[in-house]
Amino acid sequence: MAMSIDDLNNFHIDVFREIANIGSGNAATALAKMLNKKVDMDVPKVKVLEFKDVTEILGGAEVIVAGILLKVTGDLTGNMMFIMEKNSAHMLVNMLMGRSCTVDELADEFSEIEISALKEIGNILASSYLSALTSLTGLRILPSVPDMAIDMAGAIISVPAIQFGKLGDTVLYIETEFNEDDKKVVGSFFLIPDVESYDILLKSLGVIS
Repeated sequence: MAMSIDDLNNFHIDVFREIANIGSGNAATALAKMLNKKVDMDVPKVKVLEFKDVTEILGGAEVIVAGILLKVTGDLTGNMMFIMEKNSAHMLVNMLMGRSCTVDELADEFSEIEISALKEIGNILASSYLSALTSLTGLRILPSVPDMAIDMAGAIISVPAIQFGKLGDTVLYIETEFNEDDKKVVGSFFLIPDVESYDILLKSLGVIS
């Protein structure tokens, strides 16, 4: 019988926490190269969440967020989401473009160029995590071209929740915080491998035989 995320124990979570540490390091390095500045990161928080708790951890169903969705293909299949509060998304774009970020600017809508930049950032960050998985497992894992939406957290989560809910009621959550000078950006990754991919992933990590 294939494993699901509901079967993960504390040891498995520790393995994913190490992957998150490496992935965050890769992501911080990639961001530093993009910004041409030093980027620090905090130790990622890794949890297994029920879908009903996802919007709460994002700040509530009515919080406006930027959500980036990628499909995962190759030896592992599934989905990955990267979600930031709207203010954090503005701050990340402004960091990339070398602009200061005022309170008034945080209320502005995103331009097409900014949306394109957010998609690229999301793609780079997601690829950093998948690269960490590839390095530790030897598996071929590839991200798709990202889709993006800016809406209330409840609305963004509702559509994938219907799709992912067929696989189980829980999701692997990785919170990462990046710091550049006095600017702080918090992003939330949600990794949802297909059911059959858990066995492949955990066997490749030597967690199960």
